[in-house]
Amino acid sequence: MQTIDLEAEGLRHLNATLHAQSQETNQTAWEIVNPRGSHAIACGLDAPIDVTVKGSTGYYCAGMNKQANVHIKGSAGPGVAENMMSGTVIVDGDASQYAGATGHGGTLIIKGNASSRCGISMKGIDIIVHGNVGHMSAFMAQSGNIVVCGDAGDALGDSCYEARFFVRGEVKSLGADCVEKEMRPEHIAILEELLERGGCDAKASEFRRYGSARTLYNFDVDNAGAY
Repeated sequence: MQTIDLEAEGLRHLNATLHAQSQETNQTAWEIVNPRGSHAIACGLDAPIDVTVKGSTGYYCAGMNKQANVHIKGSAGPGVAENMMSGTVIVDGDASQYAGATGHGGTLIIKGNASSRCGISMKGIDIIVHGNVGHMSAFMAQSGNIVVCGDAGDALGDSCYEARFFVRGEVKSLGADCVEKEMRPEHIAILEELLERGGCDAKASEFRRYGSARTLYNFDVDNAGAY
């Protein structure tokens, strides 16, 4: 285990050290202490390493992640795992706005609640939230899955494309072109795998599925008010 004291060594040194890791590295386990809510911790990683952040983080922790597994033992500020490509990011606490925004792949697990715009413009990422998500979550979501074991706020899935949303609790309102959909056997299978991956204590049968009604794919003057 390699340990970096962020307060003593600074963010530039931390990220440069982690960026220097490669496929051939034998230093695969890293621990970051004294994060103190710093921004951009462990951003842009591209190596199969495990990074544990012992405390809460600021903006964009684990942004653009590729291959790495990042475990935040605290809460995360806005944009955690933003634009991630692969790997896994786990937040033990809560996540602020736009968690997993524009994510192309990998898995983001939030063991607390997520704030507004969780999964905005997601493009293939899987986001698993043990608690609730805020308003405008999955706005313009293109592909991937969001699992919400709690409740969802206003305008879930507004203007979404082909992403899937599984919600166990109440949905305050659905966004434009988002509708409730049938839970077919293939969706049950997808959800069961996601729940297991996320370590969720819930059954797939307790969830409802939402997604695009596909009425905004092409301009229609009758829907002009929804664009």
